[in-house]
Amino acid sequence: MATMLEYIKMILEKVSFDKALFEKELRKALKSLVPEEIKVLKAWCYEHFGSVYRMVLNRCFSRVRFS
Repeated sequence: MATMLEYIKMILEKVSFDKALFEKELRKALKSLVPEEIKVLKAWCYEHFGSVYRMVLNRCFSRVRFS
């Protein structure tokens, strides 16, 4: 069974053709993950989509607060 993090990665890959949809799904994902998973997702996102969506990633991940 896939973890939530793996599921989110799959969704982001599927919607990566559309900037607005990618950002929407990334924001939704960040609300459903624990801080450790967010750190993993952040590294993965920058590795896979950093060249295309760097500004979206910067905007989304800058709003994440680790308490």
